[in-house]
Amino acid sequence: MYLESGCLADAGLTLSWLLSRMRGLSSAGPQLQEHTMYAVIATGGKQYRVTQDGVLRIEKLDAEPGATVEFGEVLLVGEGADVKLGVPHLKGGKVSATVIRHGKGTKVSIVKFRRRKHYLRRKGHRQMFTEVKVTAISAG
Repeated sequence: MYLESGCLADAGLTLSWLLSRMRGLSSAGPQLQEHTMYAVIATGGKQYRVTQDGVLRIEKLDAEPGATVEFGEVLLVGEGADVKLGVPHLKGGKVSATVIRHGKGTKVSIVKFRRRKHYLRRKGHRQMFTEVKVTAISAG
């Protein structure tokens, strides 16, 4: 409708500009996403999904910033449709990461209160963390 009447041309707009502004549409059709390698590791009592060059916060580790750490408890390694699953751990699987920094998380307030009993307890907690950058993923 707008293209036929020439309103876009009068406004100096092109079809490629219009398509770039429409969500999820492009002139070339849907774009294929790259298949990046990912892994699921267990550390600090939690499981994390990591990718190559990804940065994540985990429970505090005893390692200096700049040091390299290896996670041997790899549960799963995948790349696209190719997925290797361990029972419970993948044999020979390894994820290497570099420690970026240590820090404290946001403050969590704990309040205990009983009405009419003159009872109020306030406490705070900041969990320590280690920020790491994943450098290598090996399926073994």
